Amino acid sequence: MGLDIKIPIGLMFSILGVILTIHGIVTAGDSEMYAQSLGHNINLWSGVFMLAFGAFMLLTSTLVKKKKQE
Repeated sequence: MGLDIKIPIGLMFSILGVILTIHGIVTAGDSEMYAQSLGHNINLWSGVFMLAFGAFMLLTSTLVKKKKQE
């Protein structure tokens, strides 16, 4: 089959990761906002991890395509 679900999943996680990372950077100085999370910037950390996971999915998708072409 030619359907590779890693591409849309990787794009979705990458886009959401970029949005959350930017939001985490912009609101980094707001200590009142992060008081419930014990002072941790959850938006920044979850955005970074989502961006890394999305990039990993896209990377594995391109590696599999290259391997199949050989």
